[in-house]
Amino acid sequence: MAGTLRLPLHAGQIAIHNSDARFKVVVAGRRFGKSYLAAVELLIEALRDETPEGRKLTEENEVYYIAPIKAQGKKIMVPKIKEIGKFVHEGGVIKDYHINDGVFTLINGRKISLLGADDPDALRGVGLSYVVLDEYADMKEEVWEEILRPALMDVRGRALFIGTPKGKNHFYRLYQDALLGDDPDWEAFTFTSLDNPTLPPEEVAKQADLNNERANKRIIEQELYAKFVTRGSETFPSERWVYDEKEPADGYYVIACDLAGFKKEGGEVKKRDNSAIAVVKICKRGWWIKEIIYGQWGVRETAEKIIGAAYSTHASRVGIERGIAMEAVLPYMQDVMKRMGVFYTVEPLSHMNQRKADRIEWALAGRHEKGRLILNADPNQWPQKAWVEKLLEEASDFPDPLAHDDLIDALAYVDQLGETVLFDWHPGDGTDDWEPLDDIAGV
Repeated sequence: MAGTLRLPLHAGQIAIHNSDARFKVVVAGRRFGKSYLAAVELLIEALRDETPEGRKLTEENEVYYIAPIKAQGKKIMVPKIKEIGKFVHEGGVIKDYHINDGVFTLINGRKISLLGADDPDALRGVGLSYVVLDEYADMKEEVWEEILRPALMDVRGRALFIGTPKGKNHFYRLYQDALLGDDPDWEAFTFTSLDNPTLPPEEVAKQADLNNERANKRIIEQELYAKFVTRGSETFPSERWVYDEKEPADGYYVIACDLAGFKKEGGEVKKRDNSAIAVVKICKRGWWIKEIIYGQWGVRETAEKIIGAAYSTHASRVGIERGIAMEAVLPYMQDVMKRMGVFYTVEPLSHMNQRKADRIEWALAGRHEKGRLILNADPNQWPQKAWVEKLLEEASDFPDPLAHDDLIDALAYVDQLGETVLFDWHPGDGTDDWEPLDDIAGV
């Protein structure tokens, strides 16, 4: 290395820096220190004489910092690189800075170029050893896939993606692929604003308090807690959810399961989806959703969770989505039932020849609109129980194909287990009047 930098990094930044992954995807809240970390990494990478694998680097192998707009990137990065790297006459490693082009030349002759994704043609035609894509969510996907990724091939260059979530777009997909994929070249990181120890916690608390109001919850979760959230679903508007922690006196329980496969015994398997077990009491008011149990489990643990939920609620019916997962779990469920001295007929739940989104909407949208989906939760509590938060998040994202829908899918399957009581009639009352118990279906 032509030069050495000793720079203060906090624990979160150190974790990112120390990773050996070739491509790092960092999702972080505001003021975490993303831009400072980017400046440090740019300087370190540009001072290298060879890659981590031992390939020689020359002045031809450039280092790029790319912001959505070049002027914006220069405004953010120029002061940081100057402050951290310092010019040679200040005892630093910067030999020169060309203000018009936004190019730093370091003491080893290698360059750091500050560019904008708004001018894709300016990014072509060079061989790169390293690139930082800042606020990748605000760039077109092809900037990486068609221009920058091929430019890294010559020396097996590396990349750092950093940004704050902005809905569930290509940045979300890239993060999910890095988080749950099997490619060791990729690694994903998530940090909140609170992970920056130099940021006064009371300031973050003020911003979060800003507002306990649900209207601002999306902004708080996205900007401070680095969560990928959407603007809200037209199918399941948040204000139409009904909350009631008091269990209805009437009705009966059903258990509906959407299984996503199983974790191997004694090991972990990374996968995107959760298995979900909806525990619902069907009553005159509608569906009282006691709980939706979700997670990634082994086949034996899954069986115990299903039977445990049925046993604890004296469920009338138990159903599982038809498929390989159902066939795999059934023998284990038989073992659990035999051990507990109970028996349930497990009913296969079908796709009904519908697309998943259509089936979910058909089963839930009307009930939701009429206030007949009742959450076992306190509307004034925030954050909510984990399963409630997860369900609301999925409902808010629906029908985004990039978003998870495991919990609402399991809930939709309750429709195939509910036996609708046609009317509440008592013999001998001398009237033909009847009270519809399911006005969604019109009966």
